[in-house]
Amino acid sequence: MVRTAASLRNRIDRGSSIPYYVQLKDALMEEIEAKRWEPGDQLPPEQELCTLFGVSRTVVRQALQQLEFEGLVVRERGRGTFIAEPKISSTSLVHSLMGFYEDMDKRGIEMVSDMLEQSLQPAGQHVGAYLRLDPVTPVVKLHRLRSIEQEPIVLVTSYLPYELCPGVLNEDFTHQSLYLYLDEACGLKVARGRRRIEAVSANQTEAEVLQIARGAPLIKMESVSYLRDGTPIEYFHGLFRGDRSCFEMEVARFMGRGPLGEVMGAQPESDWLAA
Repeated sequence: MVRTAASLRNRIDRGSSIPYYVQLKDALMEEIEAKRWEPGDQLPPEQELCTLFGVSRTVVRQALQQLEFEGLVVRERGRGTFIAEPKISSTSLVHSLMGFYEDMDKRGIEMVSDMLEQSLQPAGQHVGAYLRLDPVTPVVKLHRLRSIEQEPIVLVTSYLPYELCPGVLNEDFTHQSLYLYLDEACGLKVARGRRRIEAVSANQTEAEVLQIARGAPLIKMESVSYLRDGTPIEYFHGLFRGDRSCFEMEVARFMGRGPLGEVMGAQPESDWLAA
């Protein structure tokens, strides 16, 4: 649906030191945050916004660029500007031991995992370094595409020592948490982990699987999870769509004790290998 600018009040304060494009952006944001415009709705044409607010097309384009940068709108060449789908926020994945499936399930969001590869292979140098295994030691590889409401959200690959959890090789994880399976079926409880996040761009293969443009922003997460005795149990590599994902965390000024009684703070450098 194409929205008109009729409901917008001219909020440009000519005497303010705040740039016009910022004032325009804020006016548009009010409509979006108040949910008067829904995801998929098309914003008024640039010329209509120019006329209503009495600003140049340059100002309008600057405002729309800022909204796009903040992930609130999507601009399509030749079609216009549209309200973006809200990002899926993970509140536990970064700062707790909860897996992505568990996090979504806890919040009532149904997620489906399509298994792209479930195989047994040698660890190799890279994975072996994270799991503290010889390169020839067998590991189970789980390569999954996770979707919410049939929309691909994240491409994940997990590697686990076969000797510790051989049943993982043949288990169905379409609607099941890997961590819960390890705990309940294998008696392997993940006690701690370390995760690293960085921004990357999608290559051609990743773009095709996630149904996004090549070069689109992705949030890359790498993780190593450990059992109580310090044994690495999983090396995880995930690529989350930048336009649909965000992570929230709670921070504190002072270190405290975690649920297992350990002091939460910096971990030894040896626990995280830049392999």
